[in-house]
Amino acid sequence: MVYLKKISLFAVIGLTFSLAACGQAEEKDTKDNGQSEVQTGEQENGGGEISISSNSFFESFDGKIDHIHGAGYPGNQGKIYFAAHDGLKVYDNGKWFKTMEENNDYMGFNATNDGFYSSGHPGNDSSLPNPLGIQYSSDNGQTLEKKALEGEMDFHLMGVGYENSVIFLMNPQENSIMDTGRFYLSEDKAKSWKEVAANGLDDTLLSLSVHPNNADYLAASGQQGIYLSKDKGENFELISKSGQGTSVFFTNEELIYGTYDGTAKLTKLSLSDETEKEIVLPKMKDDAVMYFAQNPKNEQELTIVTFNGDIYHTADGGDNWDRIVETGSTE
Repeated sequence: MVYLKKISLFAVIGLTFSLAACGQAEEKDTKDNGQSEVQTGEQENGGGEISISSNSFFESFDGKIDHIHGAGYPGNQGKIYFAAHDGLKVYDNGKWFKTMEENNDYMGFNATNDGFYSSGHPGNDSSLPNPLGIQYSSDNGQTLEKKALEGEMDFHLMGVGYENSVIFLMNPQENSIMDTGRFYLSEDKAKSWKEVAANGLDDTLLSLSVHPNNADYLAASGQQGIYLSKDKGENFELISKSGQGTSVFFTNEELIYGTYDGTAKLTKLSLSDETEKEIVLPKMKDDAVMYFAQNPKNEQELTIVTFNGDIYHTADGGDNWDRIVETGSTE
């Protein structure tokens, strides 16, 4: 099992994509303050609809979005969030916003129906220890609650189920509860962990995904293609027919995965009958889908982030795509 650090280059059938240059080799000095800025107890009431424009935690934004490490719709708000190396960026009704505090370098970012889970490193304005371990937020990143291995680990390869919050990850180095290079599953929001065999997942991996409701279904993208598990990660099968795997994303009924074989492709695989249908992508040259997100409130609203730093958005299931970010710039 080979772990791909984000500071490396990920070659895709003759095409080399430069991944974000923020990895474990670039960690900041560990801070003395070991206390997270958290609320007492499990944050159960967060994730509600908020007005971004009137929230003092956000401000209008035009500029660069560098080193994106995840995209999704936290709190089922109908607003797309992007996890960058300098905090969260939000695209809401054609306008861009960014967080004014807790501008952390988020890695392994996963939106859930009540908030988001992430790893990474603290920003310059944060009192969180470095690295973050696994953190959870139910209030759009204003406060973070430590879940596991705070001050010990930075997880890049991590998937979290949107509704069940099941966590599936690959551990890059030994820590107080996990062995190096092993895969682990938590079904109780990081309170306990079970090592899974991940048979068949001997590949250089790029991303992981967890089914929103059924923890039996896990997926991974890797150098050899797309992998699917139906038994909670004990066994994986290579399901893609050709090309490099670039992204994986579950809905309740489908696995949506990206590949590259000289041309970028995005495919919907039915989990019930295993039929496949291609999602028409915008024209992309020497590029592919790195992150995919679907609005839980509107299955026709899709967003993709590409390896070259473009972001595309569609409101009609892919019939028409708008490029809302070009090579990392919103301007």
